[in-house]
Amino acid sequence: MLVFDYSGRNARGEVMQGRIESQNPQAVASWMMSAGITPISIKALAEDTRPLWLRKLNERALTDVDLLLFTRQMGTMVKAGVAMMQALVAIQKSTGKPRLVRLLQAMRDDLDKGLELSNAMARHSKFFNEYYVNMVKVGEGTGKLEEVFRRLFVQLEFQRHIKQKVKGAVRYPSFVMTAIAIAIVIVNLYVIPVFAKVYAGFKVALPPVTQLLIAISNFVVKDWWLLVAGVVLVIYAFRAWTGTRAGRYTWDKHKLKVPIVGSILVKGTIARFALSLAIASKSGIPLMQGFTLVSRVVENAYYEQRILQMRDGVERGESMLRVAQSAGIFTPLELQMIAVGEETGEIDEMLEQIAKMYQDEVEYEVERLSETLEPLLLAAMAVLVMILLLGIFLPLWNLGQVAIKR
Repeated sequence: MLVFDYSGRNARGEVMQGRIESQNPQAVASWMMSAGITPISIKALAEDTRPLWLRKLNERALTDVDLLLFTRQMGTMVKAGVAMMQALVAIQKSTGKPRLVRLLQAMRDDLDKGLELSNAMARHSKFFNEYYVNMVKVGEGTGKLEEVFRRLFVQLEFQRHIKQKVKGAVRYPSFVMTAIAIAIVIVNLYVIPVFAKVYAGFKVALPPVTQLLIAISNFVVKDWWLLVAGVVLVIYAFRAWTGTRAGRYTWDKHKLKVPIVGSILVKGTIARFALSLAIASKSGIPLMQGFTLVSRVVENAYYEQRILQMRDGVERGESMLRVAQSAGIFTPLELQMIAVGEETGEIDEMLEQIAKMYQDEVEYEVERLSETLEPLLLAAMAVLVMILLLGIFLPLWNLGQVAIKR
C-alpha cells in the first residue's frame, strides 16, 4: 500500500491534515468524503526502498500518548455505534505511526479469525497491559464497552498527568546537577592544568587544597577513559541490579525515602493505586482480581508487594480497613477515608477522593520544589566555587605576601 499526505476542510471550515496508507488517491478521497472532509490536496509520498529492518529501526516507538488517543477514539467510535472492525480501520487510516498501523492490522486479522477484541489486544501486551485487557474483557461481557473505554481514558489521562508531574519534579535538579558536572569537567580539563604549569615554576610547597585539585585534574586529563569506564560500569551494574526482583524491590522501597522528592513519588503512587482500583471495581472486576491488576499498574515493586498482601488479607475475610492498616503504606487520613467508605458502601468514591486529593498535593509540591531545592543547589555551587577559588588563587596570594615582606 502507498502512503499519502492529505489536506481538506471539515464542515466547520477547519483545515484537516494527515497521513494515511491506501491503495490509490481515489480511495483516500472516498474516505475523506465519508468522514465529512472536503479534499483539497492528496499527494503520494515517495516509496521507501530501505530494507524492512532499517525502516523498523527508524520508526518511533509507541508511547502512552498513543494508547491514550487510541482509547479516546475507540470510546467515541463505540458510542457512535460504529462496528468494531470499522472502528479499527478508521483509526488505522488516521494514524501516522507505522508501528501502530501494523498493530491495528494485526488486531483486524485476529478479529477476522473470530477472536474477541480483548483477546486480540492480549496478543500485544507491550501496548495493552493486563489491566487494560481485563477492563475491555469486562466491557465485552457486560455490554458496557463504551463506558469501559471512557473510564480507561480517565485512568490513563490521570496516570500520564501524575507521571508528567513526577518527572517535572526531578527535571530541574537533574538539569542543575548535570550543568555542575559539566562545569567541573571543563575546569579540570582546561583551567587547572594551566595554573598547574604556572605553579610548577614557583618551586614552592602548594596548599593541600591546590595539591588535591591538581591531582584530580591530572587524573581526569591522563586517565579520563578510566573515569568514563567507571561511570558506564556503575550504570550497567545498577541496571542489572534493578533488573533482579530483589534489587528492584529494594530500590523502589528506598527511593520513596529520598528527601523532598520521595514524598512526591509516594503520593503519585498512592493516587494511581486508588484511582485504578476504584475504576476496576466500578467496571465490575472482582476485588481479588482488581488488587492483582492494580498491583502491576503502580509501577513500584514495593507497593506491588503491599497491594498483593492486601489482596491476600481480603481473601482471608479481613475488612478493607484492616488490610490497609497492615499494609503500612497509608496515612491515618487515608485509613479514615477508607473506613468511612467501607461503612457507607461507597469505597469506590472514597478511593477516587483519595486519588484527587493526592493529585492536587503532587501538583502543589512540584510547584514548590524549585523553591525548596534552589537554596540547596546554590549552597552546593557556592561550596564548589569556594574550593576552586581557594585552590587556584591561594598560592598566588601566598606568593604575593612573600614578595611584599621582601
